[in-house]
Amino acid sequence: MTNLHAALHVGGKWLTGEGPEIRTVSPSTGRELAATPSAGPNQVAAAVAAARHAFDDGEWSRLGPRERSALLYRLADLMERDRDRLLDLAAHEIGSPVGNAELHVDGPIAYFRWFAEAARRGPRDGWEEPLPLHHDPLTSASTLLREPAGVVAAITAYNGPLMLCAWKLGPALAAGCTTVLVPSPKAILCNSALVELVEEAGFPPGAVNLVFGPPAVTEQVVQADEVDLVSFTGSPAVGGKVMALAAPGLKKVVLELGGKSPNILLPGTDVASVVAPSSLRFCRNAGQACGATTRTLVPEKDFDEYVERSAEFLGNLVVGDPFSPKTAVGPLITGEHHRNVSGYVARAVDEGATVVTGGGRPAGLDEGFFFAPTLITGAPNTAEIAQEELFAPVGIVLPYRDVEEAIRVANDTTYALNANVWGPTPDALAVARRIRSGTVTINGGGGRRTDAPWGGPGYSGIGREGGEEGFREFFEVKHVQWPL
Repeated sequence: MTNLHAALHVGGKWLTGEGPEIRTVSPSTGRELAATPSAGPNQVAAAVAAARHAFDDGEWSRLGPRERSALLYRLADLMERDRDRLLDLAAHEIGSPVGNAELHVDGPIAYFRWFAEAARRGPRDGWEEPLPLHHDPLTSASTLLREPAGVVAAITAYNGPLMLCAWKLGPALAAGCTTVLVPSPKAILCNSALVELVEEAGFPPGAVNLVFGPPAVTEQVVQADEVDLVSFTGSPAVGGKVMALAAPGLKKVVLELGGKSPNILLPGTDVASVVAPSSLRFCRNAGQACGATTRTLVPEKDFDEYVERSAEFLGNLVVGDPFSPKTAVGPLITGEHHRNVSGYVARAVDEGATVVTGGGRPAGLDEGFFFAPTLITGAPNTAEIAQEELFAPVGIVLPYRDVEEAIRVANDTTYALNANVWGPTPDALAVARRIRSGTVTINGGGGRRTDAPWGGPGYSGIGREGGEEGFREFFEVKHVQWPL
């Protein structure tokens, strides 16, 4: 069995925490997996000080782009070597089925390799970009230097722990920054395992530090004078608090927050062919994904057919043991989250909505925090369940009269993270251009691209993660000018 343990990592040393104990509970069984002391205030202070020293004066500060690239490639190779162990940890700690390897291991490996290459070649415009000569009032030359932003607070959520680390540690380290990783207390085992590989890869002390604990730990890191940039993934409510904590220090923030993403079937779409991918888009990882397309918009004439076919598909999805390759939907992360989702569904029904399938705990799964794939109709787009992110395998279906109404409803949300459009490519492209969203896939897209950015405006956040845009977040630009 995989060794289930975690510890702090500060300045190249593993430490036992001095703070309150974190109980890691299996979402599949409800039973305790591990009990780990969290970081105390002095340990948090030591972590940010170690990151500051490593950036300013440590061995890390003397490494060039090619050395940083080699270390990131080495980390990706070690992750590939330990692929099965990391996937096993995700199944234990967050209950994600082993079939979700692309999200939890293979995708993160690909992103670390992409940023390893980015470290070698530099950002899109290069480490140094000459500007044209300037002649007023005298001839002068200029160049733009792209330099690492400094110490990065990397604050990650539980739903995709290694992917979120790849999106934060990957570009930060490629740029030459140092990091203080603060994972969700619900995913400390996965993060600790990754930092073990960081150490094995040979990263110098202080380049990556790991602390975890109650909200006070995050607050202390964000407010620390040594921190220059805060990269956070989580809910809009917590993201707003993080932004407020960073504001007195005028620190740059990158926030990757939530979504209530639309999935539009254009008129003439073959309903039978899109039911399965549309349903899986809000059920993978038990729906605990910010980009899940949980609002499906269907032409009125196709509404009944879509609902009937989707309910049948969802009812046949295998829910249960995350270690079984046949399982499609695992548990929610905690009992508290299960109760919250149940409350959303109950309130929707009280307001007149209909639960077509699912709606609660699946039959025969009495342990753990399982929630059946759920389809809801009869709720308007203004309803709570259509506007708030549930982070659960719960989707709603909304009928529309014409494409103009579909676009209006799709955009009628505070979020703008992700969307999908099914239909003839020219028509779908025209609709995609009118949707307010950081990402729009057409007819399912074409697989995850490591060179593409992720993020969106509104309550979906600030800045981007992944690709060139995500890489550029971790630089400052210096203008140097001299007379000729």
